[in-house]
Amino acid sequence: MPQDRDDAFAWIDAQRERRDRAGLVRRLSPRPADSPLLDLASNDYLGLARHPEVTAAAGAAAHRWGAGSTGSRLVTGSTELHSTLERELAEFCGFEAALVFSSGYAANLAAVSALSGRDALVVSDADNHASLIDGCRLSRAGIAVVPHADPEAVRKALGAAEAAEAAEADAGEARRRALVVSDAVFSVDGDAAPLAALAGVSRPYGAALVVDEAHGLGVLGEGGRGAVHEAGLAGAPDVVVTVTLSKSLGSQGGAVLGPARVIEHLVNSARTFIFDTGLNPAAVGAALASLRLLRREPERAARVRTVAMGLYGRLTAAGLTAVRPDASVVSVRAPSPEKAVRWAADCRAAGLMVGCFRPPSVPDGVSRLRLTARGDLTEEQVEEAVDVIVRTAPTA
Repeated sequence: MPQDRDDAFAWIDAQRERRDRAGLVRRLSPRPADSPLLDLASNDYLGLARHPEVTAAAGAAAHRWGAGSTGSRLVTGSTELHSTLERELAEFCGFEAALVFSSGYAANLAAVSALSGRDALVVSDADNHASLIDGCRLSRAGIAVVPHADPEAVRKALGAAEAAEAAEADAGEARRRALVVSDAVFSVDGDAAPLAALAGVSRPYGAALVVDEAHGLGVLGEGGRGAVHEAGLAGAPDVVVTVTLSKSLGSQGGAVLGPARVIEHLVNSARTFIFDTGLNPAAVGAALASLRLLRREPERAARVRTVAMGLYGRLTAAGLTAVRPDASVVSVRAPSPEKAVRWAADCRAAGLMVGCFRPPSVPDGVSRLRLTARGDLTEEQVEEAVDVIVRTAPTA
């Protein structure tokens, strides 16, 4: 019970004071439509959020289908546009079927919770995104959190669970199902998961592999088809992929891709699909236009990787500590949370917008600037960004 019976939310003030002392206060910073800042903070990796074809498609979809989807996908929220996006997205990424959700977060909650359950085991990478972690919590499954990007730790967790099950199970009892869950590209440092190795250790135990391609779609793989496609796992019967439509595709929403029977199962059992309003038509139309642009111009994916490596090379050459990017995210270490906030503010004052990641958002407790390489950045803009970051860098 609250200490002050006359103030039910007195505890909030105490938490706010602790955040203030730790330098961890977060504030909303609305941006104008015509911001003059050079943007290395957004997740618009391909620079498609303002592409004329994409915005025109969003407007056309809103005019035709309405501003909102008007209901859940199982009632009135599914349009022909949703079905077209699902078909083309599945085909592009190499999967049998797809299901569109109102957000990538909702897609991850659905995939993990609906494919596991109370009697299942979920093996989760320690650095997985919060949406995957929340999916694990909602699943009511047994959870084994393993060290980051460590296939051998995954194998040991699956093996230990199987051994325990064999020792305790009654003869003829159904085998406990298992799920291995990982980001394809981790959002904090931008490093890629060893997907082929994860599949290799999962299959002997009959475990399915669920991969979040939020930061891989549009950047990795042939023409931006993703890290799972690049690893040769696209369309595998034991692999499920989640994607977001709000990063490389410059729109909003998410999707789950996999075998048709998995998608049918989600339609009938995923709570974030059944009980949520469908994704609005404008977002669907925009995502579909971006996907078609990417198919027509596959070089966009390679350009993102070139920009990321250019940022990394220039920053490390200037003496800063950065993580070599596997995709579009370049992570630059900061001495402390307070100095990271000041660094980001100084960059903004100099005309550059960057991300600032601090505890508890970062699993290792290390604050950093998080830069997102965009495929539409020019060499001059990359040089300008590096100059600002280096010039404003704090001392240790």
